[in-house]
Amino acid sequence: MNKINVKKGLLYIITFSFCIVIHAASSRAQENNISTIALDGWANNSVNTVIFRKNSLVTFKGNQYSAYYDKAQFLVLAKRKSGSQKWIIEKTQYKGDATDAHKSISIMIDGAGFLHVAWGQHNNALNYAKGLSPGALRLGEKQSMTSKNENKVSYPEFYKLRNGDLLFFYRDGGSGNGNLMINRYSVKNKTWNCIQDGLIDGEGKRNAYWQVAIDKIGTLHLSWVWRESPDVASNHDVCYARSKDGGMHWEKSTGNKYTLPITATNAEYALKIPEKSELINQTSMFADKTGSVFITSYWRETDESVPQYHIVFNDGSGWAINDLSFRKTVFSLSGSGTKKIPISRPQIITWKKAKFQAVGIIFRDEERGNKVSIAINENIYSQKWAIKDLTNDFVGDWEPSYDTELWKNKGILNLFLQKVVQVDGEGRSKSEPTAVNVLQWKPEK
Repeated sequence: MNKINVKKGLLYIITFSFCIVIHAASSRAQENNISTIALDGWANNSVNTVIFRKNSLVTFKGNQYSAYYDKAQFLVLAKRKSGSQKWIIEKTQYKGDATDAHKSISIMIDGAGFLHVAWGQHNNALNYAKGLSPGALRLGEKQSMTSKNENKVSYPEFYKLRNGDLLFFYRDGGSGNGNLMINRYSVKNKTWNCIQDGLIDGEGKRNAYWQVAIDKIGTLHLSWVWRESPDVASNHDVCYARSKDGGMHWEKSTGNKYTLPITATNAEYALKIPEKSELINQTSMFADKTGSVFITSYWRETDESVPQYHIVFNDGSGWAINDLSFRKTVFSLSGSGTKKIPISRPQIITWKKAKFQAVGIIFRDEERGNKVSIAINENIYSQKWAIKDLTNDFVGDWEPSYDTELWKNKGILNLFLQKVVQVDGEGRSKSEPTAVNVLQWKPEK
């Protein structure tokens, strides 16, 4: 037996029979759904494939854009007509320090069609540039956004609002001692402004590792784990906030308003998880058109248990947990730097399947040969999980990132795909360059 824990003011338990079906995807389907962007992607670590890239792929008005570091560590941009096998490649004038796996590339297209790019960020000055014209891959000179708190930037992430404006999330400060910043770009004025100077305040004692989702009506959903020090073992708890006005004001899932900044004292705790639970940071979340929110991560429930994937979700009735219990191998997280971990951090997507809310967890696991895998449940309130592989090939230490705009608007999943090797503690392997690909998958509805 397994369980779903549902909290509606008080905690009670609904039990379901536990069922997992495991099978492999056909090789023919895989071959037809992979498009190669380039053959010279940097593969000495996981910088091109870390999960917190927002975005590695993005679709706008029938064109899909991507970015990666090549074998010489240059920032390269790519573009194609949606569904085409032919990519236009632009090697930019910018070279990033790809040897640090934190320094990933994030891209987004604003409502006027301009490409925005941030790269090479890990506690250093902002690296940001914008396309020279709508649809162009050629970038202009590096520029500041607001010139405030831009000297110690980490984890740059772009998100597009319904009117075409952009939000830029980043951390100001270091691991265990940092604050969440949000800038907003006006398409009309072509300017950036800071709208949150320390939305989540670590109070000099901790920092938040967050993930963001924007639903179809424009509500921002933000979740995070706290970290008390640079040691990943100090991650704890899952917290939540949302904004209905583009990030200016924030509230809890109950509708109660936050008094900003959000701290460990006034945060809403969707789930309490102790330190040293193998809780990973920076995973993913998804919000459907009704505003229901789904957060996925992995941790272990007891000192003796195996780290498993879990979903923390809220359909408006309170917080619930769906536990996936298919993993058999124990591992432990500790130390600083980018870790070599036997499983990837998970991505989550959801869709309607008849009258039910279906969910998919995309991941990579040594137990399955380090392939691209997906766990599918056609009813989030059940435990009927089916797991299949979307590739036949070993992908090393790859983590999933995808075209969020294409999934949100078309229900088509395009995953950034590259075989990479990560050496524990920010190490660098001697791997040869590998192909940079896009893997497409679409659920049956």
